[in-house]
Amino acid sequence: MSGRALACTAASVVLALTPSALAVAVDSSGGPSAQQLAQEAKKNLLAATSVHLKLTDHSAGTAANKNSPTFMDLTLDRKGNCAGTLRMGGNGGSVELIKQGVQVWMKPDTAFWKAQVPGPQGGAVAQLFKDRYIHGTTNDSMLKGLSGTCDLNAFQKQVDTGPSSAGKSLTKGAETTVDGTKVIPLTGTENGKRAVLYVSSSTPYRLVEATQQGRGTDTTLTFSDYDKPVPSATPSPDQSVDVGKLQQRLQST
Repeated sequence: MSGRALACTAASVVLALTPSALAVAVDSSGGPSAQQLAQEAKKNLLAATSVHLKLTDHSAGTAANKNSPTFMDLTLDRKGNCAGTLRMGGNGGSVELIKQGVQVWMKPDTAFWKAQVPGPQGGAVAQLFKDRYIHGTTNDSMLKGLSGTCDLNAFQKQVDTGPSSAGKSLTKGAETTVDGTKVIPLTGTENGKRAVLYVSSSTPYRLVEATQQGRGTDTTLTFSDYDKPVPSATPSPDQSVDVGKLQQRLQST
C-alpha cells in the first residue's frame, strides 16, 4: 500500500480547483473574488505546519478496492508525525495508525488482516495479534508504505505542483455553514466533474471542505485544526508487538 498514492488521492480533490488553473473568476456578491479566496486558501494550506484531514470516498472504484481508503481520518504534520484511522474499500477492514519520528505503530482489525494476508493465515495472524499494535520503524518494509500516508509535505507538494487547466471558471456562492464554520462555496466543473471548495468567510481564509462529484467520482475532504500539534501519545510496550514477531509468524507458515 502506497502512502504517496493516498496523498495523491486526497490532493486530487483540491487540485480540481487549484487557483493556478483559474482563468476566469465570477463574483457578483462583493468582497474578495472567487479567485482571491481560492488563492488565499491555497496559500494557507501550503503554509500549514499540521492539519487534520478527513477523506470520505464513495466512488464505485474505491468502494471495491481493498487497498484504497474509503475513509481516512488523520492528523499529520510536516515532520511526518501522524495519528488516526484508515478504513479500506472492498471489505478491506480498517487500521489505526500512529507515527512519531521514525517509530510506527499500526493496529489492524480482523478484516484488514484477512485482506492483506492471503489464505487462512490472515485469520490466524488476526487472532494472534488481536487488539495489539504492530510496532517498528520506517525502515521496515511492512510499515513503510502505510506510514508514508503521514507525509504532509507530500500532500502539500501535490497541491502546489498539480496540473492546471486554462479557461476554467469558478463561481462564488452565498455564505453557508460547514461543521459550525461560516464558509463561502467556490464551484466549478471540469471533465464532467463538479467540484466545490468551501473557504472560511473570514480571515485567515482557509479551506474547510472540498467535494468532487461526477464520472465515477464522489469524494469529500475536510480540513481542520490548522497548525495544531499531532497528538504525541504512543502505545505502551504491553499494548505492542514488535514487527519482527509478525515477520516470524508469516515466515513459519
